[in-house]
Amino acid sequence: MKLTSFSDYSIRVLVYLSINNHKLVQIQEMADAYGISKNHLTKIIYQLGKMGYIETIRGRNGGNRLAKAPAEINIGELVRRTEEDFYIVECFSNNHNSCPIAPVCSLRGIFNQALNSFFSVLDAYTLADITSNSMELQTYLRKPAIEAERIE
Repeated sequence: MKLTSFSDYSIRVLVYLSINNHKLVQIQEMADAYGISKNHLTKIIYQLGKMGYIETIRGRNGGNRLAKAPAEINIGELVRRTEEDFYIVECFSNNHNSCPIAPVCSLRGIFNQALNSFFSVLDAYTLADITSNSMELQTYLRKPAIEAERIE
């Protein structure tokens, strides 16, 4: 299973805001830190604001910050809200299933069990859990992306 870039970038934005919770953060700052298009991040931040995760302050000294405490942002819930679907295989979709063995295939149940396990793990974590190493995260986010890759 692969998450969309929307979910990936949503998590990255929330991580950035969490480790910079002492200030309002500009979209360009996050775009530069992650090497992501500012226009793409703008759309993501807008959606995260509509979902209640981010508060945007407009104006000259404006920026973005978390609308909730990091401990209140559950990773499983976030992924469910930012993904369009969880059709691991074709037969998960009622509208696009053309598999002739779907009615008798046990693989669908196995994949469904795996998906439930995936969310069970994500549901056990919050944004606070994944940003508990905020000093290390800040160190890596201050380095150019290519330099950060060389360190690993």
